[in-house]
Amino acid sequence: MKAVQPYAVYGLALACVLIFSVAAGCTSFVRGGRHGIVLNDLHSRLNPTRVAEVVSPRSTTDVVEAVRRAVRKGRAISISGGRHAAGGQQFGEGTLHLDTSKLDDVLAFDRERGIVRVEAGIQWRALLKYLWLAQKGESPQWSIVQKQTGADCLSIGGALSSNIHGRGVNYKPIIQDVEAFTLVDARGDVLDVSRTSNPELFRLVIGGYGLFGVITTVDLRLQQRKKLERVVEVIALDALHALSVQRINDGFLYGDYQFKTDATAPDFLQTGVFATYKPVPMNTPIHMTRKRLGGKGWKRLIGLAHSDKARAFKLYSDYYLTTNGQIYWSDTMQLSYYDDGYEKAVKAAMPVYEKGSLMITEVYVPHDHIAAFMKVSAADFKAHDVNLIYGTVRMIRRDDESFLAWANKDYACIIFNLRIVHTDGDIQKAQADFQRIIDRALEFDGSYYLTYHRWARRDQVLKAYPQFPRFLELKRRYDPNERFQSEWYRHYKRMFADP
Repeated sequence: MKAVQPYAVYGLALACVLIFSVAAGCTSFVRGGRHGIVLNDLHSRLNPTRVAEVVSPRSTTDVVEAVRRAVRKGRAISISGGRHAAGGQQFGEGTLHLDTSKLDDVLAFDRERGIVRVEAGIQWRALLKYLWLAQKGESPQWSIVQKQTGADCLSIGGALSSNIHGRGVNYKPIIQDVEAFTLVDARGDVLDVSRTSNPELFRLVIGGYGLFGVITTVDLRLQQRKKLERVVEVIALDALHALSVQRINDGFLYGDYQFKTDATAPDFLQTGVFATYKPVPMNTPIHMTRKRLGGKGWKRLIGLAHSDKARAFKLYSDYYLTTNGQIYWSDTMQLSYYDDGYEKAVKAAMPVYEKGSLMITEVYVPHDHIAAFMKVSAADFKAHDVNLIYGTVRMIRRDDESFLAWANKDYACIIFNLRIVHTDGDIQKAQADFQRIIDRALEFDGSYYLTYHRWARRDQVLKAYPQFPRFLELKRRYDPNERFQSEWYRHYKRMFADP
């Protein structure tokens, strides 16, 4: 697996304005530096952090050795996979940094139970390629249940650490797909973790952002690979809840809703493209000539999403409507292309360009509150000149397992991706914008996702996650010397230092 290169497979995720590619492979990271090295996340680029050294383990044994060396040196450890999380969870100033990207082997594949054991640094495309090649000519075949949308160069260990979700309309977060994992703890001991072995750690580590140890292997539950038909409609937001319920009752498995981001339009945030996917017989042909936008089309789309939002929505909706009825595999339809250099397309499209990036926030409201929430949000965005580039609605089932559960009930997930200019003033404005978005979600009995930033106020954290102080206590119980640290952890440790 060390030499496996990802397949160049087009996957059309609804986070479309980021999905295009100039290269088929995933990013390589520079290592070394006598005085340490500055690392940053790939999406927002707002987390530059100088770590003391970068270590790239290739096995659980290597991780044990690195942790024990850090113990001897009295040094804290930070951990990264694909480096896309924008909240500073991967990096800690002065830490020994574990880059898990070389932990990329498939260790076992149980065809009877549909479970694959992988090293935690493996990324989605490499895992899928292994499964395709290992089962070539077989029927039925196993494949993944869900993954994040918008990018593929994301690690399985990172998916567990953030307790991610995908486009499923009737799924819980990824904790539902985890059978077990191996954890190297703060002493350098290797623990087997599952719902029956170290069950408290199972609940804490999944969604625990790397604070309890290093996940080195994961036993991931698979599902049988299916063929799906895409059904596309442009609908008013008011119709989304009822139509979503109907689609779920009719057996649809995946879907999301990309809404209009043009603040000058009378239906700003109120109209969108609803694309859902239903199973079809396995003998249904997949036509290789099906509609695709192509790399140039995605580049044009991301430029228009910044410079002419009305044209961007028309281009996107017109294109997606032409794909209605097309057939996809249940795994490849979840794949995406992501260009780490998306700023080049933005710069080319803007008459006046200011250096910046996109910043995501994700909030949750009960399904029957989504229309009211979006109307309030539209008014707020107009009043405060919020530069929304794209937005999506997805669905999630209640997570009744993880300790720091963000899906504490069935929710509609609303993703807002804002343009942030990299000046002190604009970053401060973005922080205020995100805090207001969280306030609106909380007012509608909702919550928000901790992964994308650390800009929430203390009162917001406590309302969404009343268990957060206990989470920090348990972190210190399992890791009394605070061996595993990050800028994310240090921020919240300071926030909750006083009662």
